Amino acid sequence: MRFGHALIDLTPLRTSPPFRRLWAGQSLSALGSQMTLVAVLVQVWRMTESTTWTGAVGLAQAIPLVALGLFAGSLVDRVDRRRFYLLTTGGEALCSLLLALQAFLGHLPAAGVLGLLALQSFFVAGAGPASRTFVPHLLPRHQLAAGLALRRIAFQGAMLLGPALAGLIVSGFGAGACYLIDALTFVAALHGAAGLPRTSPGDEPARPGLRGVLDGLAFLARTPAVRGALLTDLATTVLSMPVSLFPLIVAERFGGDPRALGLFLTAIAVGGVAASLFSGTFTRSPRPGLVMLAGSATWGAALTLLGVAPGPCAALALLVLAGAADTVSVVSRGTVVQTHTPDALLGRVGAAEQIVGQAGPDLGNMRGGLVADATSGTAALVSGGLLCLGAVAVVGLTTADLRGRRAARTVRTARAVPPPPLPDPENGGRVPGDSPS
Repeated sequence: MRFGHALIDLTPLRTSPPFRRLWAGQSLSALGSQMTLVAVLVQVWRMTESTTWTGAVGLAQAIPLVALGLFAGSLVDRVDRRRFYLLTTGGEALCSLLLALQAFLGHLPAAGVLGLLALQSFFVAGAGPASRTFVPHLLPRHQLAAGLALRRIAFQGAMLLGPALAGLIVSGFGAGACYLIDALTFVAALHGAAGLPRTSPGDEPARPGLRGVLDGLAFLARTPAVRGALLTDLATTVLSMPVSLFPLIVAERFGGDPRALGLFLTAIAVGGVAASLFSGTFTRSPRPGLVMLAGSATWGAALTLLGVAPGPCAALALLVLAGAADTVSVVSRGTVVQTHTPDALLGRVGAAEQIVGQAGPDLGNMRGGLVADATSGTAALVSGGLLCLGAVAVVGLTTADLRGRRAARTVRTARAVPPPPLPDPENGGRVPGDSPS
């Protein structure tokens, strides 16, 4: 493979102006969202000096997503998705403005701050599934994995830069400045989506209410590739998420140095960014399911070895490897899911992905903490990694669609006869992405 082919594939940004605008807007918005999360944690801690309240920040974000996600996904599959995304993203921006206002005025209690954060998460429950439906319309299917890799590196860049910028801004100007910047970044997200073509589910809109949700769950149950992809993601998060164990591992084995803890938290993101930069090595694969299984197994193996790593350098190297494997798995999972999901169900399946991505790590960190309390940090890491490896092996062995031939044939068929993308009204009515990669 030539070196250029190993690097991240920028073809979607070159060939599809609508995707380029959407990607740029969502990248800036993700940076603002990371800044808001840090600002909320700092503000709540200063108001309460209670870890119970700071722990409730995660719950305030997770509960609306989990409780409303599937219903929001069903609604996405019934309406004009572009308009729905604009409305929900506008709601997120309004919540950021309200957070900025209360921070500058200083009269809202901690419960009120968390209430505004939960309200913002209510809008995220709708905007998230809607945003996942756009990429298949804007890119031909052979560029789908490259588009998802570009979204992934934007998210990881926001995770790396957002907290650092937020720390500087909060210390110099207060939490309100972070909230205000976040609100302004939503302008970029709205601009990126405003020029998108109308995207509706077509002739098969979702049935209203619970019936639409059940139809989406039935699709997940009867589609082995999609079901296997989501189960694999749960295996890597619920069974082996290590973040809650880092303080204990550093204390048990590396002297409790806070610098080591900071490096532990950064190493996974560094590995993810590195994998994204060289994502051409796997996004061009005709077997994304097999790549996903390999990435998930590598994650489990790296965490198992982390539990017995002889020193901090080896531990950091294994965390970088785990972060890279996680990115390979996430991008490939998205490719499998969107390749195998009909357009009429993209909202509901996207909502299921969002719930798995939100609830899985939270449950995994809880599992790790409970096991560590009963045994040790090392035992929690090793057992989690081994459980992950076992679960991935079971999913791979029992889901033929993920291993090769059937999944590869689906992708090849999609490449040979891609569904016609919608025209871009701001590009002279031409079809986006019609230049060959």
